[in-house]
Amino acid sequence: MSTVLLLPGWHNSGPDHWQSLWEAQHGHTRVAQHDWSHPLRGDWMTQLEEAVLAHDEVLLVAHSLGCLLVAAWAAHSQHTERVVGALLVAPGDVERPDMQHALFSWRPITRTRLPFPSTLVTSRNDPYCSFIRASRLAMDWGSRLVDVGNRGHINSDANLGDWPQGLALLDELKTKEKTHHGH
Repeated sequence: MSTVLLLPGWHNSGPDHWQSLWEAQHGHTRVAQHDWSHPLRGDWMTQLEEAVLAHDEVLLVAHSLGCLLVAAWAAHSQHTERVVGALLVAPGDVERPDMQHALFSWRPITRTRLPFPSTLVTSRNDPYCSFIRASRLAMDWGSRLVDVGNRGHINSDANLGDWPQGLALLDELKTKEKTHHGH
């Protein structure tokens, strides 16, 4: 059975965030980063690589900047075969003019097709990434696109609780894992 690795975005996921609730309720593993406030892409990629190498099989559950981490890591790692799927939620758009200085090491966004099944969940009114940009990322990454309507950044501000819809999407990826084992 796969280990679920939680990949929070910039500033980590707070106690009311669905990722934190999943960690508490389901025992999923949060990938810790050295610096949540000043994220450096190379450093975050190293942390993800170490986390993946600690397990035979993983499912990645990323939020915001964590989605861009998955794309960057997958384009460089020699161990992507350990990933059976990725749930990519509300990717952040670090190429927007207002983000250029804060997250400079994350540009350009890696747009290489992901070598494992993935689902990208986006909202129509995400303040950090337009629906069109998120749709384009899903296309570039080869991800199935799921539109959850007006849910903002799909974080604790959206009052999702433990986000049952997200758990159902994760279960779908787990089902694919069983049917496509050893893809």
